[in-house]
Amino acid sequence: MSTRRTDSQLELMQGTLDLLILQTVAPGQLHGHAIANSIERRSGEALQVGHGSLYPALQRLLKLGFIVAEDGISENNRKARFYRLTAKGRKQLVVEASKWQKLSDAITRILAPAAEKTPL
Repeated sequence: MSTRRTDSQLELMQGTLDLLILQTVAPGQLHGHAIANSIERRSGEALQVGHGSLYPALQRLLKLGFIVAEDGISENNRKARFYRLTAKGRKQLVVEASKWQKLSDAITRILAPAAEKTPL
C-alpha cells in the first residue's frame, strides 16, 4: 500500500485494495485523493494508500469495467478524475466482499481460543 508504514499500519493481501476501492466508491463518485483519504480514515489510519498503489489499481478496475472515470473539478477547484462504480462493479463488490467475509470468519475461528471440551 505505502512505504510510509508504521507499526500500527497493516500490509494488505493482494487484491484487497481493489475491494476497498470498490466499497469506497459504491455510495458515489470520488476522485483518487478522496478515495485514498477515505480508506485511510475509515481504517483508523491503519491502512495508508500510496499513489503508486492506488492509481494502478484504479486503472485495473477501469480496464475490467468495474468503475468508470469522468473528469471534473474537485472541492479545491482543481481538475480531477472522478471514479464511480458500474453495475458490473457492484456485482463484483458483492462477490468479493462475500469471499473476504468468509475468509475473515475462518481466520477468526482459528484465532479464537478453543472451546472447553466437556467430558463424556
